[in-house]
Amino acid sequence: MSINTERQGHTYPPAQPYQVSREAIREFAHAVKAAHPAHYEVDSARELGHPDLVAPPSFAVVIAQRAEAAVINDEEAGIDFSRVVHADERFTHHAPIFAGETLHAQATLERIRVMGAGAMVTTRVEITAESGEAKSTVSSSLLVRSDDENDDAKEASA
Repeated sequence: MSINTERQGHTYPPAQPYQVSREAIREFAHAVKAAHPAHYEVDSARELGHPDLVAPPSFAVVIAQRAEAAVINDEEAGIDFSRVVHADERFTHHAPIFAGETLHAQATLERIRVMGAGAMVTTRVEITAESGEAKSTVSSSLLVRSDDENDDAKEASA
């Protein structure tokens, strides 16, 4: 199935709420080598005026990817994840993410740009707190290679 450009602009139902835990923040901070004590020690975070551990800025991707799954799993969109190459990820932060928060995320298939036989697909995920406060906007671009490109590569290597 090819990419369905008519899905451009479609907003998906919100993903399941995400409960931010201290351990998730610590593990993510360790994985991305974020060394600030406010990611690991509650007292250090509180000394800076935060209510609890503060997540590294790129932690928003954890929540965004859960919402983006709706786009990838949308059969009407026609995205074959086995043919996806991640091209770009951008964050616009509105407020810090803290341990103990419950966050909500909703994805929109913002743009589909057909490029030859493939397509560049851009999603936007809005992440909000229980109160409705905006936390982060995550924009992600995926290059979706076409079936034809893959078949051409197989033929060339034969």
